[in-house]
Amino acid sequence: MKINILPEYIANKIAAGEVVQRPESVLKELMENSVDAKADVIEVVIRNAGKSLVQIIDNGEGMTEEDAKLSIQRHATSKIKTYEDLEAIKTFGFRGEALSSIAAVSLMEIKTRTANEEIGTIIKVNENNNITLEKDSFPVGTSIAVKNLFYNTPARRNFLKSNSTELKHITETFKKISLSYPQVSFKLFIDDDLIYDLPKQELSERTKSLFGENILDSLIEVKEYTDYISLHGFIAKPTYLRKSKSEQYLFINKRFVVSKIVNHAVFTAFENILEKGDYPFFVLFLDIDPIKVDINVHPSKLEVKFDEEKDIYLFVHAVIKKSIGSYDLVPSMRFVDSGKETEAIRYNDFVKTDRNDYTDRPFQSTSNNKSSGIFSEAEIDRIFGEIKTEIKNNISVGEVSEPFIEKKSNEIYHQQIDFGPEHAEVSSPFIVSLHNKYILSQVKSGLMIIDQHVAHERILYENAINSINQQLPMSQQLLFPQSLKLDPGDYELVLELREKLYNLGFEIKFYNDYTITILGVPYEIKPGSEKQLLLELLDEYRQNLRIGNLEVVDNVAKSFSCKAAIKAGDRLSEQEMRALVDKLFATQMPYVCPHGRPIVIKIPLNEFDRRFGRTS
Repeated sequence: MKINILPEYIANKIAAGEVVQRPESVLKELMENSVDAKADVIEVVIRNAGKSLVQIIDNGEGMTEEDAKLSIQRHATSKIKTYEDLEAIKTFGFRGEALSSIAAVSLMEIKTRTANEEIGTIIKVNENNNITLEKDSFPVGTSIAVKNLFYNTPARRNFLKSNSTELKHITETFKKISLSYPQVSFKLFIDDDLIYDLPKQELSERTKSLFGENILDSLIEVKEYTDYISLHGFIAKPTYLRKSKSEQYLFINKRFVVSKIVNHAVFTAFENILEKGDYPFFVLFLDIDPIKVDINVHPSKLEVKFDEEKDIYLFVHAVIKKSIGSYDLVPSMRFVDSGKETEAIRYNDFVKTDRNDYTDRPFQSTSNNKSSGIFSEAEIDRIFGEIKTEIKNNISVGEVSEPFIEKKSNEIYHQQIDFGPEHAEVSSPFIVSLHNKYILSQVKSGLMIIDQHVAHERILYENAINSINQQLPMSQQLLFPQSLKLDPGDYELVLELREKLYNLGFEIKFYNDYTITILGVPYEIKPGSEKQLLLELLDEYRQNLRIGNLEVVDNVAKSFSCKAAIKAGDRLSEQEMRALVDKLFATQMPYVCPHGRPIVIKIPLNEFDRRFGRTS
């Protein structure tokens, strides 16, 4: 007979390999057990990077003698009893493998007592896996000491890393669990040194205790509660960027997990503000019905699967984007005599802003309608829907006039628009155009500079996103429909995107010979540019696919806004500039374009004073 039933001690060692990989694994399992036992005071003692001792002492519910003896048996757990319990897990542990696995590869001692007992129970597991039982008096709760980890599996012990590496894993796990339960007091002793002494505190204070006092000034609060799903915690401003993903803490129902879905939603919500290689810091708690998420994917319980991944993604993305949008993201430009030819623009410390606060913007709103600025929504749409441009084909997008020289061939002609007597005089700071490329205006703190192209791009992008998602196309019918012969690739792409293009405002009729007829276009498109813009949109869409994994809606909106926006060199009237700025600050993210470029730069007044040698 070739098939044998493995002895229990060998089976336990094999099972231990999945659960106990290093001292940090022991720490995680024991701390989670303490939390499950409703402890509100937990102490951790580490010696020799956990190789000699990992001890957890808590004031939880404790165990009776019978429960204590069962706790080190395989598949023994108090967390679940039925399959229905497995489908709605609310505790950390549930497999019933942790203590038995740890006991199989270490010398273990358990001291435990319940509130109903005067004498507690001591269970010891020795070198021969023999179990001894003793009685003694000690406080209510449980103390588990794991000594000489992997003493009986030398190959596994030899694979452990240096003490510094193992301690790094230990402290990281300690941080995760203590972050998850700020209402619990935690202490961490390493080789008799008190490393962390965390009292019961609020999440913000717990975060400060673990990551330093200065971090509070860099945090943006996240808070959104619904009956189905809730998200709260903190994300860091771009001033507190990390160069790795190591400081990204996601908790689902208070359990630390790793989720590509959620991480990607957070990352994309920053609207490409982050440079390549930069990662946002965050501590986020996602609360959802346990039945809607599967944590039983791997013994480590780090991976999760959601029933509705798309809904989770959209919810997290929207909440994070909303939270970021409540802060100014204005780069502040200062000229430092460093001898360097270039100086990178850095995002300054953010200031929480009220969406209706215009004290440091080019001009204040005087309108009583729903628009946030001096012009109504209808008036702004008229401006940018009726701009007519005649630019020679040989002038590229990025070309502008040389200083002090007007280029007549690049002149922009606009239809005169009557705004009515209420806008006959605008009592606001000056606003001027610099080389038909940048808009300059006085603000309270100094001078604001706005890139007209990317400003309009931001406006069009958010309008496009809303039109596509809400399926409320704003289309203008063409008096003379435009026919266009496409190559097979472009034709198939238009077919693929037809629904999104329709919701954007394109009305297109398809024919079998790769010909299309454009019957209507989005309101923002300039007359005469319909065919060219559609082709440019398709090219931009493909380019975006090559350089990044964008969602279809996001890609269509970015491609359209990039190609439909006014260009550097397009001349705007004062009214059009004011309308553009007004509309810009009505967007959710007025400071960064959809591709991550800054829209607005402020030069502080004190920088001018410094340059001119002014002291008062």
